[in-house]
Amino acid sequence: MDFWRSEAYTKFFEHLDKKGGFYYERWGDAPVHSIAAALFQNKEKIHFFDEIGYEHNPYTHCPKGEGAWARGKCGCDPKRSFADYDGYSCMRQWDRIWQ
Repeated sequence: MDFWRSEAYTKFFEHLDKKGGFYYERWGDAPVHSIAAALFQNKEKIHFFDEIGYEHNPYTHCPKGEGAWARGKCGCDPKRSFADYDGYSCMRQWDRIWQ
C-alpha cells in the first residue's frame, strides 16, 4: 500500500481527479493504476499474474501455461480466454520490455 499512498501517486491521482475524467469520462481504476505503476514504480516490482484468471466482459484471461489452470483450480474456460496477443492486448509490449 505504500506505493498507492506515495507522494507521486497521490499527486498523479489528484491531477487526474481535477480533470474530471473519473466522473465525466468514466476513467477506470485499473488503467489508472497500471499507468501509475508504469510511470512511478521500479520495473523489478511489477509482476504479471498470468496464473490468475480474470474476467471483465467481454475480456477474459484464463491461465494457459502447462498445468496452471489445474494448479490454480480456475473456474474459467481456457477456450473463452481473451487472446492475450490480439490487437487489443499489450502483451507483446510486456514480453518485449519485461523478459
